[in-house]
Amino acid sequence: MTTGVLPAQALRRLIANGALSAAPAIREDQIQPASLDLRLGPVAYRVRASFLAGRGRKVADRLEEFTMHQVNLAGGAVLEKNCVYVIPLAEHLSLPRGITAVANAKSSSGRLDLLTRTITDGGIEFDRIPEGYTGPLYAEVCPRSFSVLVREGQRLNQIRFRHGQAVLSDAELAALHAREPLVTGEAVISEGLGFSVDLRPAQGTLVGYRAKPHAGVIDLDRIGHYPASDFWEELHTRDGRIILDPGAFYILVSREAVTIPPDYAAEMAPYLAMVGEFRVHYAGFFDPGFGHASAGGAGSRGVLEVRCHEAPFVLEHGQVVGRLVYERMAERPETLYGAGIASNYQGQGLKLAKQFRPG
Repeated sequence: MTTGVLPAQALRRLIANGALSAAPAIREDQIQPASLDLRLGPVAYRVRASFLAGRGRKVADRLEEFTMHQVNLAGGAVLEKNCVYVIPLAEHLSLPRGITAVANAKSSSGRLDLLTRTITDGGIEFDRIPEGYTGPLYAEVCPRSFSVLVREGQRLNQIRFRHGQAVLSDAELAALHAREPLVTGEAVISEGLGFSVDLRPAQGTLVGYRAKPHAGVIDLDRIGHYPASDFWEELHTRDGRIILDPGAFYILVSREAVTIPPDYAAEMAPYLAMVGEFRVHYAGFFDPGFGHASAGGAGSRGVLEVRCHEAPFVLEHGQVVGRLVYERMAERPETLYGAGIASNYQGQGLKLAKQFRPG
C-alpha cells in the first residue's frame, strides 16, 4: 500500500474487509474525501471528569468508576454546558498492520465550542489510535459555551486513516507552494504553513463573534434556525486589534485564503504555545480540494475558534496563530471537498456554525 492518508475509495475497502464496521452499518454519506464521520450511539454517560483508559484498561471499566448517570439519546437529550459526557460510537475498528488513525471534531462541532475528543480502550492520548487497534470508539463531549440537544446517529467527530507517515517537510511544502500557491500572500513556512488572524476586513468593521454566556439550548438538527444575535455578540474594530477576555469563546477568521490540492490533505496544529495566553480551538481536518479550483473553490479562509486563558490578551491583525500541516494522500480521492458533496464551508469567510442564521 502507498504511504499517505487514505482516500474515500480506500475507506470503502476497509469497510468491505471488516477493518471498519458499525451497527447500524456505515452509510455512504459518512464517507468524506479523506475521512469518515462517526455516529453517536444510543446512550451518553455523564461522568465526573474527563479521562483516558490507560494501557491495559477498557473504557467500559473506567465508566463504572466515573459515571454519575446515563442519558438516553434515542429520542434526543440535552447535554448541559460545562458537563462531561462519554458516548459509545456506532463504529468499531480492527485496524490492519501499518494503518493508524487520528480523530478530530467536525467543523460545526468546533464552531459551537463543543469539545469533542475520541477515546479508545488502552488509550494514552486523545484522538490518536495506534496501528492494529481492535475495539470500540467513544466520544468524550463537553459543551463549553452552549448546551446542546443531541440524538443517536448524529456526527460530532470524524476519523482519518494513514498508512505510514507522509507529512511534507518545510522544503517539500515550499516546493509545492512554488508549483501551486497554497495561500494568498507570502507563505510563512515553519513546521507547516502558518496562518494569521484577520482584524482589518476589506469591507466594514465586523471581525468576529463572541459567544454570549447565558444563551439557550441549540438543537443540532436545526439548520439555519437560530438568530445569531441570540447566541453571539458581534465584534467590531477599526484599529486592527481586539482584547480577548479570559474564559470567553470567539469565532474569528484567518487573513489568508488557503488551498488544499487534490493529492494532499492537511490538519491544523498550534503554532507556538508561547505566542500568548490563548488557544486556537479548532476542528483540524482540511480535505483534498478545500479551496481548490478543481473543486469549485478560489481559496477558502480558515475559521478560528479561539479561547483566552488566564489573562486578557491583545490579539492584533496579522498575528500568526496556527499552522497547517500538509500530508500526501495515498491516492487521489474519487471525490473532492466541495465537488458534488455536501460541503458546508467551501469558499467560506467569517462564518458561524450551520445552525445559525443572520438576525
